[in-house]
Parts: sequence; structure tokens; C-alpha cells
Amino acid sequence: MLTHETLANERACRDRASSGRRPKIGSATPAHDRLLMAVAERRDHIAFAQLFERFAPHIQGWLRRSGVPAPLAEDVTQDVMLTLWQRAGQFDPRRATAATWIFAIARNRLIDVFRRRRGEQEFDAEAIMMPADVDTEHGFYLTQLEWHLRQAVASLPGEQHRLIEQGYFADKSQAALADELDLPLGTVKSRQRLALGKLRRLLDSVR
Repeated sequence: MLTHETLANERACRDRASSGRRPKIGSATPAHDRLLMAVAERRDHIAFAQLFERFAPHIQGWLRRSGVPAPLAEDVTQDVMLTLWQRAGQFDPRRATAATWIFAIARNRLIDVFRRRRGEQEFDAEAIMMPADVDTEHGFYLTQLEWHLRQAVASLPGEQHRLIEQGYFADKSQAALADELDLPLGTVKSRQRLALGKLRRLLDSVR
């Protein structure tokens, strides 16, 4: 059971461990670094929630683009964010940004996934690179937009979902889809237009 004395002792231990090393949080500290330091120093649940909302979609999207299946990517993302909560005290803003530190954890988890998949086969861990835009706001915006887009596509009815998924993400032509689905080309075009209209409305609601 947690008590005020237990929490005070825990904080004192953290303060002694970080004495002389951890800079104070100030207005000049980047926002993500301030949030991560708040988690480390105060176990701030609100700061953690903000970090989760900001980074989890980016990590999950990166894992998916790296070839990790969706359910496993979600599990790995949850594990990365749990590790962030547990090890936030190890973060040093003078050595790395919060984004770089968090993605280093994600990269290690991805390496673990590939090693389990390949077993005894030779594996080049150095070939796994963190996304180049990890520290840019533009990169975060694009990844979050992609995440919202895929969520919106997943919410479409079955046939509309397939027409958008195959036509835009798998880059299949409308003629190929018409043959595959045994539908007139005009029907495929009209149904894609309907699906795109619904997507536009869904995306407008999250902007």
C-alpha cells in the first residue's frame, strides 16, 4: 500500500540519484522534455497522458511501416509507453530529446520483435533506423494525420473500406478493382466517391 511516507522516500531516492545531473524544468525546455521530466520527478499522470497521446500513434505507425502486424504493433506500442512510465527517471535532456529517447526504446523493442521472428538466423540490428523526422513537429503532424486516416478508413462499411484500402493504400486501379469485385467500372467509381466523401467528413471532425 502506498503511503505519504513511502512516496516521500521514493522521491528522496530519486532526488539523491539525480542530484547535480538533472536540470530544473524551465520555460526554455522543449515541451516534450518538460512532460517527460514531470513524469520522472512527480509521476505526473496528466503529463504521461499527454505524452501517450502525442507519441503512441507515431510509434505505432512507424512499427507498421517497418512490417510489424497491426495487433503486434499495438502491443509493442503499449509496452514502449509502459517502459516510458517506469524508466522516465533515466531520461537526461542534456543527452537526448524526449522524442529521441522514447524512440530509442521503441527501436529496441522492434529489434526484439525481429530477433524472435528470425530465431537463430543472422540479424543486422544496425539496419533498423529511427524515423528521420522523429524530432520535427511536421513529422508528428503527418504521422498523426496518417493514423487518423487509417482509423477513419477502418470505420467504413466493408465494401467501401476495401475499395479505399485497395485503391489508395495498395494502389490498385479502379479497373482492377472492378474485375476483382465483379462490378461495373462505373459502380466502383461511384462507390469510391461515396467512401471518400464519408472519409472527408470523418477527418473534418478530428481537425
